[in-house]
Amino acid sequence: MGETLLIIQGLKVTYSSAGGHAVRALDGIGLEIGDGEVLGILGESGSGKSTLACALLRLLPPNARCDGGEIRFRGRNLLELPEADLRRIRGRELSLVPQDPALSLNPVMTVGSQIAEVLRSHAPCGTAERCQRVRELLAQVGFDSPEEIQRAYPHQLSGGQRQRVVIAQAVACRPALIIADEPTSKLDPAVRADIGKLLSEIRRQYRTAILLISHDPALLAGYADRVAVMYAGRIVESGDCAETLARPLHPYTQGLVAIARSMSLNAAARARFSVIEGDSPDPAVVVAGCRFEPRCSERMEICACQFPPEVAPENARSVSCFKYAE
Repeated sequence: MGETLLIIQGLKVTYSSAGGHAVRALDGIGLEIGDGEVLGILGESGSGKSTLACALLRLLPPNARCDGGEIRFRGRNLLELPEADLRRIRGRELSLVPQDPALSLNPVMTVGSQIAEVLRSHAPCGTAERCQRVRELLAQVGFDSPEEIQRAYPHQLSGGQRQRVVIAQAVACRPALIIADEPTSKLDPAVRADIGKLLSEIRRQYRTAILLISHDPALLAGYADRVAVMYAGRIVESGDCAETLARPLHPYTQGLVAIARSMSLNAAARARFSVIEGDSPDPAVVVAGCRFEPRCSERMEICACQFPPEVAPENARSVSCFKYAE
């Protein structure tokens, strides 16, 4: 890992519900990302991955609040910055590739105009120069006819094309860190591979760090340097991506990897693979022990009454599980 770019310490995010109940979506998250590094965040829906992405940009919904921790980006705590300073950082130094570009792109503006808005906000230049830069960005993300795409509206493009457009927006000002929130989840396998390669090329060309959020271990295996596995708002395992996915330590990570491996098998062979039993926990219910305990086939008595400490059973790997606690 290069020089540390982002440090998250003890981050907590709570949602308030209509009934007045508090729901803890992130519960003490700690992460570091270095310059030019790709850090994967792996977990099921509801694990807190997208909340983490929104918290980093301070784009949480009105009913959510950060009630603990720090997010230090290049030494500045983003949670304490005035909104005006944050607007200068978003898009220029820290940008987002959203999960669903159909929702994030303005349907009544051409895609060229929407990319130009990013440049106008953070890299002032003349109209002609800005239009030329938009065409260059569209070509860079893989469009053979950037002039035609520049004039198109989002509804005229396919899902993969829209995803390339939001990536062009994200890299327009060559940010230090891109947060890619499930960037391939709504795409077919061939397009998923293309988007993954595109992000990898952007990382290589600009030495951009990427926080790559996904529920798919296979996507992270191809592109991430390290991986952090999230469950119910906590990180339960982290380490080198290739090593972690080849030899997962936490029972939850083992289940995710087994499910991913089974996807390439026929129905009969897939049935022999173990699955993660049960459902994700209700975040509104506070429990004293490990939140994975009700679904874990290796649970012990202590798991129900204490949350396991984070331990490092191997060099550069950590896991929160009593299987490895001394």
